[in-house]
Amino acid sequence: MKYRTLQGSDLKISEVGFGLWTVSTGWWGTYTDEEAVALMRHALEQGINLFDAADTYSNGRSEELIAKAFPGSERSNVIIATKVGYDFLNHGDGRRGQKEIPQNFSPEAIRHAVESALRRLGTDHIDILQLHNIREDQVNDDALWEVMEDLRSEGKFRHGGIALGPAIGWLGEGGTAIARRKPEVVQHIYNLLEQHPGSDLHKIAEATGAPTRFLIRVPHSSGMLEGKYTAETVFPPNDHRNHRPRSWLLNGVKKIEQLRFLERPNRTMGQAAIQWLLEDPRTLSVLPNIYNAEQISEFAATSECPPLQPDELQRIKELVSEHFGLEPEEPKQKGDMTLPAELEAMISGSEKE
Repeated sequence: MKYRTLQGSDLKISEVGFGLWTVSTGWWGTYTDEEAVALMRHALEQGINLFDAADTYSNGRSEELIAKAFPGSERSNVIIATKVGYDFLNHGDGRRGQKEIPQNFSPEAIRHAVESALRRLGTDHIDILQLHNIREDQVNDDALWEVMEDLRSEGKFRHGGIALGPAIGWLGEGGTAIARRKPEVVQHIYNLLEQHPGSDLHKIAEATGAPTRFLIRVPHSSGMLEGKYTAETVFPPNDHRNHRPRSWLLNGVKKIEQLRFLERPNRTMGQAAIQWLLEDPRTLSVLPNIYNAEQISEFAATSECPPLQPDELQRIKELVSEHFGLEPEEPKQKGDMTLPAELEAMISGSEKE
């Protein structure tokens, strides 16, 4: 495992992290606390030290799992990231599948959420605190950012940022937040098959001089880039991947077949997909969807694989620009996909360089 340092800190963060949504929410199968803790401890043994939770994942369960997996003095062995902003205290029982529940970013709610998260985590500080799926209103709310600074000065968290989502998109929110608030961390969906608007967010951070580093979730396009699906693959009824249209599966399999050149005896497709993301120095850590020990061992060994070569990177670029020879699909982007003119110009300028 290799580690990257969050700019302006002493945090050495594993290039591959562990997102708790897979083992705490039921969207990728059902796990007992014992099963989840065993996977988390196996991850740490493999060198993974970043564990990313959210208070809304099963109404606090993901944070409680971290406390169970790494109690007492073991807390110092891990880097804890979590998120706040959803009002699960009043609406947690009304959740239906992955449908969003109401949010509450008032200063009072955020303070209460952070203090409650600390209790569930069994710690006196959060290493990386993210505002969970913020909208433009929150980007522009000075009171929200002021309470974040207050909580940081009180030692409740060390480094702050935002998460974007829940789906692919949110360019306007992310771009404006990076330019105006310069968050230390932004978490968003980004992968070799779904590059927009993630690549634009990275360009905005570069162009504005923001210190922002990125936590990448869904790096395998909901498992597609692990290279194991076929046109006959069927997902369980409550599985997250059932929310994808069937065309995603059929076209995805065709794309993967054209990417088989990335596979070697000592490098899997899943490892190559992570390597592609880590080519960008602004990527802080990659958070694959983890649901078994074999995946953990595979992904954690990515740094031991032969690196992607320039001709491989060029071939990826060509395939993506050609839509893999398939009819381009209209991406179902969410959130505000418009940018202020000055940010749009920054992106356009960087593409010409």
